[in-house]
Amino acid sequence: MNEYKYAKFDVVPLKGHPVLNEKWVQARIADDPSILGLGDLILKDRERRQPHAGRLDLLLQDSDSGDRFEVEIQLGRTDESHIIRTIEYWDIEKKRYPQYDHTAVIVAENVTSRFLNVIGLFNGVIPLVALQMNALKWQDHVTLVFTKVLDQMTLGFEEEEEESDVADRAYWNKRGTPATVAVVDQALGMVHSFAPQFELKYNKFYIGLAVNGQANNFVLFKPKKRWLRAEFKMPRTEEIEAQIEQAGLDLIDYSKWGRYLLRLNKEDLKKHEAFLIELMKKAYSESGS
Repeated sequence: MNEYKYAKFDVVPLKGHPVLNEKWVQARIADDPSILGLGDLILKDRERRQPHAGRLDLLLQDSDSGDRFEVEIQLGRTDESHIIRTIEYWDIEKKRYPQYDHTAVIVAENVTSRFLNVIGLFNGVIPLVALQMNALKWQDHVTLVFTKVLDQMTLGFEEEEEESDVADRAYWNKRGTPATVAVVDQALGMVHSFAPQFELKYNKFYIGLAVNGQANNFVLFKPKKRWLRAEFKMPRTEEIEAQIEQAGLDLIDYSKWGRYLLRLNKEDLKKHEAFLIELMKKAYSESGS
């Protein structure tokens, strides 16, 4: 059995340190962005020049989703200018590259309660993460520890707001067409082949499924003017994507909400009925029902 020896680490204040300065911290994060604890991130840029606004310390990007993180580092306590600068750089990058999701990240040695309250006012409107940083020393070794003291608020998906965003069939006949809404009825018939208890639930953002008014949107529908967008909630796998491709169906994308987005029409539901039912069954089983 291995024995572990306790070692006491000393906290090293970084502000004013002759060697362990902001450039040193920046270099450690740039070398290994994963130390921030924000996922599998890749360094996109360092000291990124901002038009008329100085330089962004670090621009990081998620290796899978492509989401970007605008990271500002401050030694010592957070202050007003640091928060404003972080939000300003986030806003510039977001406007320059709107195809990505962006998160502002504040890194400081001391994120005070006062500024947590201020930052919290923006959270949910501006995606913000605050990380408190400590440099720990043992003998001639120094490491950095990052603690998330304010997490990005996860904005609710439409299906979480169903009660306040209810609609009806007439609404969707106008937003889509009676013909594309009728394709939803056809899709509901497929659901009924294995789960006859479900009915349609009309909301402003989509047409979902429910049992006795209780939503279970393992598949949901968004009628367009000429076609139907169907979203199947399930983990992303190469196998499923290959099956969709082999079936000849139009795969729009895999959303950040964990859904396969398919473009369907009346003919697709007839031609690929068996495959679509199997896809619905898989989504249904993944929902835990």
